[in-house]
Amino acid sequence: MLASVIIPTRGRPEILARSVAALATQSLLRGDYEILIGLDGPDPASEIAARSAWPHDPGLLTIDCAAQSGQASVRNRLIPRARGRVLVFLNDDVVAERTLIESHATDAAHSASASPSIVLGSTPWRVFKPDSLFRRLVRASSMVFFYHRMDEHVARGGNADHDWGFRHAWLLNLSIRADLVRAVGGMSVFPSTYGFEDDELAWRLRERFAARVLYRPGARGLHDHRLTPDEYLRREYRLGYAAWGFAHQAPRCAADLFRRDITAQGEIDYAREFVFRESKSMEQLHGTLRSWDSMPAEAVLGSWSKELLHALYQQHLPLKRWCWRAGLLDAATRSTGAGDVVEAILGRGTEPAAVV
Repeated sequence: MLASVIIPTRGRPEILARSVAALATQSLLRGDYEILIGLDGPDPASEIAARSAWPHDPGLLTIDCAAQSGQASVRNRLIPRARGRVLVFLNDDVVAERTLIESHATDAAHSASASPSIVLGSTPWRVFKPDSLFRRLVRASSMVFFYHRMDEHVARGGNADHDWGFRHAWLLNLSIRADLVRAVGGMSVFPSTYGFEDDELAWRLRERFAARVLYRPGARGLHDHRLTPDEYLRREYRLGYAAWGFAHQAPRCAADLFRRDITAQGEIDYAREFVFRESKSMEQLHGTLRSWDSMPAEAVLGSWSKELLHALYQQHLPLKRWCWRAGLLDAATRSTGAGDVVEAILGRGTEPAAVV
């Protein structure tokens, strides 16, 4: 079998159904690939949705996992069951184009034993209408991913085998040879079940096999996710919270990722001072960011303006960093002091949780 598609999910049956329906119409012959779905806790609605969207039998397997164990743990339950030579990791909100699995499974980079590679596919955000200034900014900047940089590299005729490094190895849409994943022991499971397991897996593959991260825009799927400003900022809080346990469990990888020791006392002291000192100004900036979600993108930008989008991106960065440091501070001090401040601004939902 050429490929096994690995998908963790929890409580999003409609979104999962769209993903599975797209995977049912791939260009590969049906016997050349399989779909493995891990349910993060009992989730009969998602299981029914997946099976209803998959008109073939066999080829799709759903596995119940421990409740809210997180994406890494769920993927580890699926990897031993996979029969494919290549593992294609997808999120449950990626709607694959018809050649996505074939592009991953047959990429020459997976055949090179001397220089194995991690292949990252293209996953542009779905454009919801009416388009907003906030969502346009997310798509065109580094707020969440860095696809715009890679697409610009491709448009300039850059080297297709440029190594983008382990920071770009997002399991949103990515493939790795199954034998390499098993050789390094699969995914690491960190104390907080959200964030960094993809970076750390790619880092271990680099250390063990000198694996590169290559971008393949032809392995394309649509990211079917309508991100809101508050969801975006809560994500940053959770990433900051997760960073503390990650840095203690995988200190060498964390040092490479953050380029500093985020567990140092000086780092925590600065986070405490920054979070509480800047809370009022961040409340104002949060209101600005929220307003961008109700502004029609075309009315504000008119024709495409990279300069304006860059200025807006720079304007929001202090708030992004503030939420991240609030999460780090809470994890380091085992309190919810900073989280209370963040919650007062964003509303409920800042507590660290397993998010798929």
